[in-house]
Amino acid sequence: MESFWSQRDGDTLRESLGLQLTRRHFFGRASLGLGTAALASLGGSASANTPTDSSLGLPDLPHFAPKAKRAIYLFMAGAPSQIDTLDYKPKLNDLFDKDLRSLPDVQKGQRITTMTSGQSSLPIAPSKFEFAQHGQSGAWVSELLPYTAKMVDDLAIIKTVNTEAINHDPAITYICTGNQLPGRASLGSWLSYGLGSINDNLPSFVVMTPSWTGRPEAQALYNRLWGSAFLPTRHQGVSLRSQGDPVLFLSNPNGIDREMRRRMLDRMNELNEQAYSQWADPQTRARIEQAEMAFRMQSSVPELVDTSDESKETLEKYGPDVTKPGTFAASCLLARRMAERDVRFVQIFHRGWDQHANIARDLVNQCRDVDQPAWALIQDLKERGMLDDTLVVWGGEFGRTVYCQGKLTRENYGRDHHPRNFCVWMAGGGVKPGIVHGETDDFSYNVVKDPVHIHDLNATILHCMGIDHSRFTFQSQGLDMRLTGVNPQTPVHAILKS
Repeated sequence: MESFWSQRDGDTLRESLGLQLTRRHFFGRASLGLGTAALASLGGSASANTPTDSSLGLPDLPHFAPKAKRAIYLFMAGAPSQIDTLDYKPKLNDLFDKDLRSLPDVQKGQRITTMTSGQSSLPIAPSKFEFAQHGQSGAWVSELLPYTAKMVDDLAIIKTVNTEAINHDPAITYICTGNQLPGRASLGSWLSYGLGSINDNLPSFVVMTPSWTGRPEAQALYNRLWGSAFLPTRHQGVSLRSQGDPVLFLSNPNGIDREMRRRMLDRMNELNEQAYSQWADPQTRARIEQAEMAFRMQSSVPELVDTSDESKETLEKYGPDVTKPGTFAASCLLARRMAERDVRFVQIFHRGWDQHANIARDLVNQCRDVDQPAWALIQDLKERGMLDDTLVVWGGEFGRTVYCQGKLTRENYGRDHHPRNFCVWMAGGGVKPGIVHGETDDFSYNVVKDPVHIHDLNATILHCMGIDHSRFTFQSQGLDMRLTGVNPQTPVHAILKS
């Protein structure tokens, strides 16, 4: 009788466990009997998207020989004013305080935000800052960016980047993930997923969010901007902090030394390997890999952020803020150190560029934060022979209006959001140096030549990394997801080396 009940209880337990099998577990177990190759032929492109080694990328990438093997994106969150930095419009000086609404051929009925739509007029605000031409390219650069002016012959300046988004959160989500709505994978995650890692001891995608000295209030940054969404979670960006532990939860708790952590990790890996052999769930293998990476990062991250081995000349190049943890200068130096260690993608989000008022003070400070460090990063990479295979991008999520928000004077003003055109510069891997691409009208309000949509910009970045954006997809929710959307997009070949 006892054996009968033991058998019945065992049968019930087995039935209960069977009901808990997920569809993934079913196919995972089935593949052990049917043969992985046979099941892969049933799975279509979803199976083809699974790399054989997570440290590597997809087996069919890169699509062609890449010019860049790593990238650094200097993101000016809040939207720099193109009219006051890189898009010189001298004819505006004769139109000071003229109502833009009296020039219907300029505005053309385009929407504006509610922050200025209620103003009695939209007074034209010429830039108060002086511009001059620089380099062989003759690029016009504002006095706010003297170091950028010195390196224009290293840059490809695109003056006609545009977007449909007119407010910050959808705009920054759009350019970082390819969609204005949350839930899509970020550029860095796509690169990590497609191309994989080229180092063993650091993540393939690292994010930094340095301090700023412009407008104190700044738009929030959400981790979806560097999230992996539907891609495997190991491809999301790892945030490098400026205070406390560089990476959260990386340090051992009190009472746990490295040897003990190694033993704990080995035992946990044994259990995870048993689970993987039973269920063949790729997320189990991902947990093993992430735990091992975290263990290696306990040594590699402190070595990365310790800049005591940098020469005095190098530190001076980045400016006086380089020794202050958490500044843009310190972040740029760390970005170069990560590039040396073959981190695939580094993104620095510098906040505070939302100058709705007080441009005379806040924009000056913002430019001072980034100008010399960005120049130093380019020169540092070039001197080390790394610029040719490192792509560097500088830009924000949209531009600023030619008309003033709030009170206008010759010496101070504010500017609202303007998605129709803004400036981005690129340098390094695969990009032609010393060129200016595209033209806007005399009001920096409309593109008149060579528009570049943000999808085109992302397609260009992918192209430099050896990826045909139209062939780079991931199946999710019944759709072939793509960073560059569904409409036809084209890399900006005019700025690319052949």
